[in-house]
Amino acid sequence: MARPLRADAARNRDKLLVAAADAFAEHGLDTPLEDIARRAGVSIGTLYNHFPQRAALIGAIFPDRLSPLGPIAEAALADADPWRGFVSFVEGLFALQANDRTLNDAVARKPPGTIDPAAECMGFDHVETIIERAKTAGALRADFAPSDLTALVWAVSRVIQESDDPQGWRRFVGIHLDGLRAR
Repeated sequence: MARPLRADAARNRDKLLVAAADAFAEHGLDTPLEDIARRAGVSIGTLYNHFPQRAALIGAIFPDRLSPLGPIAEAALADADPWRGFVSFVEGLFALQANDRTLNDAVARKPPGTIDPAAECMGFDHVETIIERAKTAGALRADFAPSDLTALVWAVSRVIQESDDPQGWRRFVGIHLDGLRAR
C-alpha cells in the first residue's frame, strides 16, 4: 500500500495538475514539461517525481477533461427521440473535442481502437445503449457499431486539428450523420 503524500507534496501535485491542464489546453500536449513545472512554481525534478513520463501526467488530467460527457450521455438517454439523443451525444462529444485542445490532441494521437474512453469517463459507458436505442427505433443504420463511433471520433479529431474554421467539424459530422440515418 502506498503511503499518503505529505501535505507539501500533495500541494505540489495539485499545482502541477492545474498547470498541466492549463498549458495543454492552451498549447497542446507537446507543451514542454519544463514550462509546466515553471507554471506550477516547482522544479522539473518535482514534476518527474510525481509524473515520471508525460503519459502519466496526461493520464492524470484526462478523466477530468472527459467529465462533461457524463451529463451529455444522460441527456441523450433521457431524450424521448432516440435519433435526436444519438445526434446530441455525438455532437456534444465533438463539441468537447473542438473546445479542448488537450482532449482533441489525445484522441488525434491514437489510431482507432486504441483508446478506451469507457475506462476514463462516465458517459462512454452509455455509448452502446445510446446506439442500440437509435438502432432499435429504426433511426440508425443497423450495421453501426461502437467501433464505428471510435473511428469517427478519431477522424473528427483530425478535422478539428487541420481545419482553419473552428466550426468546420460540424459540416463533416453533419454529412456523416446523414449517412448514418436509417432510411
